[in-house]
Amino acid sequence: MGTMQVFVPLRIVSASGQSHTFQIEVADTDQKRMTGLMYRKTMPFDQGMLFDFKASTSIQMWMKNTYLSLDMLFIRADGTIARIAENTEPLSESIIASGEPVLAVLELVGGTSAKLGIKAGDQVDFPMFRR
Repeated sequence: MGTMQVFVPLRIVSASGQSHTFQIEVADTDQKRMTGLMYRKTMPFDQGMLFDFKASTSIQMWMKNTYLSLDMLFIRADGTIARIAENTEPLSESIIASGEPVLAVLELVGGTSAKLGIKAGDQVDFPMFRR
């Protein structure tokens, strides 16, 4: 049935000072990044997956074999959110690009960013990001 899911806390601090904590899985190997959240039918609002690309680069994501609508948060090396692709289309093979070099992408349930007021420029608090 694959490897056991390990969740670690990640916090997003918005410009207003509000803070939101998610329990996330880290995709830090090629295999995990390739699979991502494919084939999953449900995910709680307080969970997500962080794709660690190990170095800042232009990222292209897609929704192939992904049944959940997601918010994709593209995150710079300093932890600031570069852009958010909200409510991505399930099963779409359209490319969703970072728009600039980023170190990571955080995938949350579609609509989470709007619901919590998370915006580009907000700060992601997690050990891999250096301010």
